[in-house]
Amino acid sequence: MSDIEKVRELFAKDHFATENGMVIDEIGDHYAKCSLELGERHLNAMGAVMGGVHFTLADFAFAVASNWQNPGVVGLDCSIAYLSPVKGKRLIAEAKLVKDGRSTCVYTVDISDDIGTKVATVQAMGFHVNK
Repeated sequence: MSDIEKVRELFAKDHFATENGMVIDEIGDHYAKCSLELGERHLNAMGAVMGGVHFTLADFAFAVASNWQNPGVVGLDCSIAYLSPVKGKRLIAEAKLVKDGRSTCVYTVDISDDIGTKVATVQAMGFHVNK
């Protein structure tokens, strides 16, 4: 079984994300790319993508990137900036390590749609429970 297959199997237990359609597309050293095909259930009353969808996808990508190699990172603080409305039919989140310290780590997660519109950015701080 390849690394990505093992990671997908492990994170299949993340029911909120996976039952809302989120998938793991790529993994790398302290990196993850996750995506979501948008549907009616992801829209708010105004017909736009609900902000919680962006945040959940970012949180999922952060969880995968920070835990797939060395499990034990939990979210400590996250902030999101919404940059533009979604124009495409798919959201893509890329989580990248900024700093890995003794007890905390910081990741950025950039979210775009499938036509290249950058729709949100997240800064996520995690706590290493096993260090």
